[in-house]
Amino acid sequence: MAFDIAVKRVYEPPAKADGQRVLVDRIWPRGVSKKDAELTLWLKDIAPSDALRKWFGHEPERWAEFQKRYRAELDANGDAVAELRALLGRGKVTLLYGAHDEAHNNAVALAGYFEAQP
Repeated sequence: MAFDIAVKRVYEPPAKADGQRVLVDRIWPRGVSKKDAELTLWLKDIAPSDALRKWFGHEPERWAEFQKRYRAELDANGDAVAELRALLGRGKVTLLYGAHDEAHNNAVALAGYFEAQP
């Protein structure tokens, strides 16, 4: 089943086209109010572990290994994955993140994880 997934920085303004807005960071982003974020859900349990997040440090040369390790964490995190999968089954979901790097972050890795699902 193909899911309708988008990825967006939480600092960008919400749009109707976002569908369900899900923050997938473990830590609340600085300078963003909960009202302004217009979240459907803050699913912090699906974020990478603190140890993995700190190891990665948004170093692009660690990206491939980060994705591999994060997928392993997701495979062991059935409840959070099922919760997001249920939302995806109801329509478009925009995964929100706070990192500066738009190409190498957990939301991009998470979208890839779901896009690779049968």
